[in-house]
Amino acid sequence: MESTGIPGLLIDSAPDAIIVSRSDGVITVANRRAHDMFGYTGEKLVGRPVDDLVPGDVRHRHRGHREAYLSGIHQPLRRLPLRGLRRDGSVFPVEISLAVTAAPDGETYVTAVLRDDTAQREAARTRSLLASIVQSSHDAIMTTDLDGRVLSWNPGAEALFGHPASDIIGRHIDGIVPPERRSDEEQVRMLVRLGGRVDRYRSIRVDAKGDTVAVSALVSPLLDERGRIVGTTTICRDISDRERAEARVQAILNAAPDAMLGVSESGEVVLVNAEAERLFGHPRYDLLHMPVRLLLPDGLPAVSAVLRTGGDTTPLDSERTADGADQRWATRRAIRRGGAEISVDIACSSLHTDSGVVIVAVVRDITERLAAEEERRRLHEEADKQRLEARMQQAQRLESLGQLAGGIAHDFNNLLAVILNYASFIVEDAAGTPAAADAEQIARAARRGSDLTHQLLAFARREVIRPRPLNLNTVVTEVHQMLERSLGEHITLTVRTTAGLPSVMADPGQLEQVLVNLAVNARDAMPTGGRLTIDTAPVKVDAEHAAGRAGLPLGRYVRLRVSDTGTGMPKEVIDKAFEPFFTTKPSGQGTGLGLATVYGIITQAGGTVQIYSEPGIGTTFTLLLPATDVEEYRNAPEDSVAGLTGHGATVLVVEDEDALREVTSRILRRGGYTVLAAGGGEEALRLAAENAVDVLLTDVIMPNMLGKDLADAVRSRWPGTKVLFMSGYAQPVLTTHGTLAADVHLLEKPFTSAELMRALHDELQ
Repeated sequence: MESTGIPGLLIDSAPDAIIVSRSDGVITVANRRAHDMFGYTGEKLVGRPVDDLVPGDVRHRHRGHREAYLSGIHQPLRRLPLRGLRRDGSVFPVEISLAVTAAPDGETYVTAVLRDDTAQREAARTRSLLASIVQSSHDAIMTTDLDGRVLSWNPGAEALFGHPASDIIGRHIDGIVPPERRSDEEQVRMLVRLGGRVDRYRSIRVDAKGDTVAVSALVSPLLDERGRIVGTTTICRDISDRERAEARVQAILNAAPDAMLGVSESGEVVLVNAEAERLFGHPRYDLLHMPVRLLLPDGLPAVSAVLRTGGDTTPLDSERTADGADQRWATRRAIRRGGAEISVDIACSSLHTDSGVVIVAVVRDITERLAAEEERRRLHEEADKQRLEARMQQAQRLESLGQLAGGIAHDFNNLLAVILNYASFIVEDAAGTPAAADAEQIARAARRGSDLTHQLLAFARREVIRPRPLNLNTVVTEVHQMLERSLGEHITLTVRTTAGLPSVMADPGQLEQVLVNLAVNARDAMPTGGRLTIDTAPVKVDAEHAAGRAGLPLGRYVRLRVSDTGTGMPKEVIDKAFEPFFTTKPSGQGTGLGLATVYGIITQAGGTVQIYSEPGIGTTFTLLLPATDVEEYRNAPEDSVAGLTGHGATVLVVEDEDALREVTSRILRRGGYTVLAAGGGEEALRLAAENAVDVLLTDVIMPNMLGKDLADAVRSRWPGTKVLFMSGYAQPVLTTHGTLAADVHLLEKPFTSAELMRALHDELQ
C-alpha cells in the first residue's frame, strides 16, 4: 500500500513522520518526513520490516509488544517515548502515537505517527539548566511584568535584599528602590519596554532592614514564546565592598602629588585622580572617557608604545626604571582646559585587568621647574657676562696703567740715571767727607725710585724680561737664606721642595721678586709671629681642576704655594688684592704694588695666581707656571768688575737726553774708552761715517729715529759694529710679547757706572 492521490499528497506534507505497517510488521506506507527522519532519503521504506527502525538492543522485545498491542482492545497510544534507529546506525529519541485500523479485506494495519523529541528534550534540559543557574546564582535575578510587578525572585535576590520570594512576588519592584531613584528606574523600564537594554549601570537599592545597597544592574527585556516583550529581567550584583575598595584606592590616588591617568586600549581615559583634575582643568566626569590625545598630544606616542608592547619593550626615546616595568619619556606637551599648554614629564606602565590592558600614565607638571631652570641659566649667563666684563675692565685698567707706566718710565729712568751716576761721582771724588755721605743718600733714593719703576712695569707687564729654563726649587733655595735673615726671628719659615720638578720658562730675577713680595706681605700679616710655608710640586691641570675651569690652558704646570698663619683677608680685600696701588697698610707704609707685581710677573709668564684666605686663620697664594721639557740653564761664573777698561775702543753714544748723554760719556772716558756723542740718529750716522766705531751705544726710544732703526742702518753700512741698547722702556720696540730676543743686548736704565762698564766689556768680547 503506497500513498497515492490526494490522500498520499496530504500524508507526504504532514510535519510528522507517518508509517503504516501490517500486522506482520512490514511497512506499507511511509511519508517523506519518515524517510528524512530515519535517513532513508534515497531508499524506500515500503516493504521493509518496521523492526529495522528499532535499535538492536530492544528489537527482540519490539515484536512481542506489537503482537500484544494487536491482540488487545486496540486503544490508541498517545506520545509514547521510544528510541529510533537511523539508516547510519545512530539512535535518537522519538515520541510515537499508535492507532489500529481493520481493512475490508480483513487485514489489520498499525498507523504510527512519530515526532523527533531531540529538540524538545534539549529545550527542556536547557530550561532546567537555566532555572538551576538562576536558582544557584549569587547575583540577584528577578523578573517583572510591564507594570513593574515581581514575577520571579531567586535565592540570590533573597540573600541580597532580605525579602523571601513568597513576600515579594506580586508586589511592585519599587518597594526596594529608594524614592529619589524611582523616576530613574521608571525611565530604565521604559527604555527596556521599547526593546532597549541597559548594561552595568550603578544604582541604589533598599533591603528588608532599610539599609541601602550599592548594586550594578543589568536590565533586559523579558520575552514570551512568541517573542513579545512581557516584562523585564534584572540582574543585580552587590558592589558595596568594591565601591568601598575603589573609594580607598581613589583616596590613595587623590593623595598622589602627580596627576594620574588610566588609559584603555581604545585610548580613552578610564581613571583620573584629583591632581589630574587640577592639572588639566577638567572635572572628573569630563575627563572620564575623554580621548587621551586631547590631553597629551605629544605624549600620545609614549602611551601608544606601551599599549603596543604591553610594557615589555622600551621605545627609543625612553629609559627603563630599575624593575624594567615603568618607562619614562622626555619633556612632553600637555593641554589645559581652554587650550593653554604646559610642559610635563610622563611615566607610563602597563596594567593587565579583566577588561584588558590599562596604561597608567603619571603626569608631572614641570612648567615652573623649566621656567626656574631657564631663569637660573639666564642668571648664570648674566653672572658669567658680568665676570667677563669685570675681567675686561680689569684688563683695561692694567692696559691703561701699562701705557701710563711706559709713558713715564723712559723719561723717569733717564733722570734717575743722571741722578744716580752724578751722585756716584761725588761719592768717589769726595770720599770720606760729609758730601760723600749726602751723595750716597741721593744714590740710595735714586735706586729706590728705579726699583719702584721696575715694579710698576712688572705689574703692567711692560718690563723687558729675559726668560730661561730654570728649576723652581733652585730659585726657592737661593731665596730661602735671604728670607730667613729678613723676616725676623718671630717668623718660622718652612720650605718644602719636590724632587724631580720639571723646568719652567721664567726670568729668575722676577721669580725672586715674586717670592720676596709674598714673604714681605706674609710677614706684615703676622706682626706677633707665625708660620710661613713655601712648597713646590708638579700639577696636572685638567677640565676638573679649578684652574682649568677658570680658563687656564690644560697641561703640565709647576705649583709654587706660599701660606701664612696671619690675619687673613676678607672677600672684599681679596677681590681688590691685585689692583694697582690698593693697600690695607697705613699711609706711607706700602705702595700697593707688591701683589700687583706678583700678578703681572706670573701672568706674563703664562701662569695664574689664586688666593685662598680666611680672616683670623691665614692666607695661601697658589701660583701655577707652565712646565717645559727644556733643561735648566746654569749661569757661568762672573768675572770681577775691577779692571774692565776700554783700552781705547771707540764708543758712539746716542742719547737725546743731554744730561744722560753727558754723564754716560764721562763714565766711558774715565773707563778708558774713546767716546763719540750724538743727540739723535742723523748726527750718529754722520759721526759713524767719519770715524771708525767699535760699539754703538744707543737709546731705544728717540725722536725722528728709533734706536733699532739706527742700529740696522749702522750694521748695514758697517757690519762689524757691535750694538748695545740702553732704555728704561724698551719693550714695544725690541721685544716680542715682552721677551727680549737672544741676539739683542740691552742695558736697562737707570744703570750704574759698573753696570755700564761690564755691559760694554761683554759686548766687545
